[in-house]
Amino acid sequence: MSLDRRDVLRFGATAVVAASVPLGLGEPASAAPIGPLDAGDHARIVAAYRELQIGVHRPSLRRDRALAALDQVALAHDAAMDVTRDQLWADLPTGPGSTYFPTMYYRLRTIAVAWATPGSALSARPDQPERIMTALTTLYRTQYNENTAEVGNWYSYEIGVPYWLLQTVVALGDRLPAADLERVLRPVLRFVADPNRRTNTPELVETGANRADKALITVVSGALAGDSARVAAGLAAVTDVAGQGAADLTRRSTHGDGYRTDGSFIQHEVVPYPGHYGLVLLSAIAALTHVTDATSVQLPSAVREMFEATVTEVYAPFLFAGSMMEPVRGRMLSRQGETGHDAGHQFIAAVVLLARTAAEPARSRLTSLAARWIAEGTWAPYLDVADLGRYSGGLQPVGVPEVEFAEQLTSTSLAATTAVREHRVFPQMDRMAHSTPGWSASLGTGSRRICRYESINGMNLHGWYTGDGVLYTFLPGRQGHYSDAYWPTVDATVLPGTTEKDAPPPPLLADPPRTTTSYAGGVRFDDAHGAHGLDFVSQDGTLSARKSWFFTPDAVICLGAAIADASGAPVRTAIENRNLGEEGSARLLVDGRPDRSVPGTPVAVADARWLHLEGTAGYVLLDGPGPQPLTLLREDRAGSWLGIDTGANTHGTATRYTRRYQKIVLDHGLHPTDAGYAYAVLPGASVDHTRRACGRWSVLANTERAQSVCLDGQLTAASFFTAGAVERVRVSGAAAMMWGRTAHGWTFALSDPTQTQDTVRVTVEGAGHRVRHADPSVTVVATHPRLVVDIAVAGSFGATHTFSTA
Repeated sequence: MSLDRRDVLRFGATAVVAASVPLGLGEPASAAPIGPLDAGDHARIVAAYRELQIGVHRPSLRRDRALAALDQVALAHDAAMDVTRDQLWADLPTGPGSTYFPTMYYRLRTIAVAWATPGSALSARPDQPERIMTALTTLYRTQYNENTAEVGNWYSYEIGVPYWLLQTVVALGDRLPAADLERVLRPVLRFVADPNRRTNTPELVETGANRADKALITVVSGALAGDSARVAAGLAAVTDVAGQGAADLTRRSTHGDGYRTDGSFIQHEVVPYPGHYGLVLLSAIAALTHVTDATSVQLPSAVREMFEATVTEVYAPFLFAGSMMEPVRGRMLSRQGETGHDAGHQFIAAVVLLARTAAEPARSRLTSLAARWIAEGTWAPYLDVADLGRYSGGLQPVGVPEVEFAEQLTSTSLAATTAVREHRVFPQMDRMAHSTPGWSASLGTGSRRICRYESINGMNLHGWYTGDGVLYTFLPGRQGHYSDAYWPTVDATVLPGTTEKDAPPPPLLADPPRTTTSYAGGVRFDDAHGAHGLDFVSQDGTLSARKSWFFTPDAVICLGAAIADASGAPVRTAIENRNLGEEGSARLLVDGRPDRSVPGTPVAVADARWLHLEGTAGYVLLDGPGPQPLTLLREDRAGSWLGIDTGANTHGTATRYTRRYQKIVLDHGLHPTDAGYAYAVLPGASVDHTRRACGRWSVLANTERAQSVCLDGQLTAASFFTAGAVERVRVSGAAAMMWGRTAHGWTFALSDPTQTQDTVRVTVEGAGHRVRHADPSVTVVATHPRLVVDIAVAGSFGATHTFSTA
């Protein structure tokens, strides 16, 4: 079928080139059964991908601001580019390897997209296409061609640079001659020959985000090359036709990379990554859905619906006020160009893109969610694009197209959704999310299954303790806390919730380190309550502790027990280490009296019962006044993004930032053998609320065997690290458990945080003898004289099991 006039007008002669230039591609590894694919489909794919780079020219004030931000960066890159030399930029040396050339392609892509975007400063320059094409030819000749050897990071050759190159090509459109298009595509066709496998390691099957990226690259490059078989291979990679579905991106599994059955997302086998690689996957699928829409090869509705469902099942629990929570971002939390807000914006952009082609009722649901998330984020508003210069070798998550798409989608009268109360447990990645109308929280923990941290490619250089039980709290009035130069400046040896030594941190390991213990996880009682525990051992094995967090609508109760260390270094537990911003002056009260310590000087406080940090939280010491000293320190700390990320293509700037912090630390002394703590954090609480919380919760147990608290409304939460009993409940083995009286009787919830047991027996005294409701995993053993049930936890991977009695 010949191209129609609309196709040609959409993206010019490139459509004709794609339809007519044979590139001599080899047969793809596999192809999905598809309908007839012709030049018109190729043209639509390329045109739609160009649309993702330059938008649809929908005028608005916010689009103008986004365009001005793009101009600022593109003009600077173009002014510094010398197309008369092999070395295009003075600060990016030419030569083999992946150290500098990805940044070269990224800069050229930025220039090309700016030129192609209507109304930009570069679009008015008649010689600009020639400059771009000259630079593209130079890079092909000197840096990236079909004869180049992969040196350094494989990703640059097989994903990163192919993306920048394809986006440069579609931006140039009909200004790029057919012969030049054929030539510059050659390395893409070589390095992404098969979307199912790693080119430099053919025996390695691509999974997760990498597979999604390669699928999109293959489809777009295939359309540019006029190769229907290549397009088919890219689409087939989504469901892994070649591997009979083993690496199917839509599959929910209990092992390996990708989506897990409980909503977790794993990449690199042991790293929780909904907040980066999961977003990369979703963004690639959203783009793939967009570019194949209205073609004969659009993704099947079942595939699209599966990814639409992940929006709320996988990602949304970790989004707070437009920002993605830190414990699901892995090593990327150290990247200047990828703060939690940037990751949140990337998620919203993917949701908007999915919504544009979704069928009802999914379209309205996704649109309402996107409208709400855009409205909630006030610290870094989604639609106000600025400061694109801070991105190093990566695209800004929101640019001209994303602003246009969001404004267009949310311009209807459809009401945004409202925030909901929710407690979610993701045991297959040792993560949880607790959301309330006023605040949210999450934990960073590790185990034998999930790593403490990831630090590779020069990134996350201060990530030593991010998986040691960090309690992250998120507040509406302090939305910028973690994005506002937090990681470059925070004392990363004193992260809130952790128990660590006051000593040099351990060496960073390239292989993401796991712990020697398996107890890490928790249980969900209802939307407002959950219990989580951690059997903690330090990386060097000298420090150990049993730790628990109990979540309620207005507080997190934190217990620690059996704290022991053989290293001889002082041991401490961080209650708080809050970023107050530049020259922050938030008032700290101790038992109602202002803290008058000298900034920069630590002060020991004895016999405190409660504290309140203005604009952040209240803190109640549940042990009451005692001999264990509390240390307060308000200090200014300075650092740069380059200090925590030296990656060749990701590194931050050397600009020094200074932020003021408030530390509240419990000191356990030297050689502790059985130290402990008990305190409550009340995020966003007022002074009065904090004061009235004294004496509100009763600690029932805080030992190496069990930790338990009596909460409000006849509700009890417990972490059983071994067989034991609390109140009327006895368990035969390790468990996280909550029980309490509800409107219909007593309800019990249990999980196996070790994920190693077959059955946990629960014995209940005096809570009714008739089981009214039980999950299929629950077997009633006896009802008299006490209730005994067996809960089959094998194969449930830490999931919650419930039963109720009348």
